[in-house]
Amino acid sequence: MSKAISLKINEEIFEETETILKKMHMPRNSYINRAIAFYNTAMKRRMLKKQFAEESRMVSKNSLEINREFEDMEDEIMGL
Repeated sequence: MSKAISLKINEEIFEETETILKKMHMPRNSYINRAIAFYNTAMKRRMLKKQFAEESRMVSKNSLEINREFEDMEDEIMGL
């Protein structure tokens, strides 16, 4: 299902797009849909990268604590 939208676009961007469309022999609607899909994918990746970095930072704190606990246990077992 498609949705109709009204869009105001900078004139310079519009002219550049029209030039590209003529060379590619592609409908404007298809080009805009592909551009939005590409941008959405890029934004999803950026958000995921940020989320992974944040979660990794949170997990690293726990990992350090767990490593210290294991080292303490090893020291106790070895009688150190």
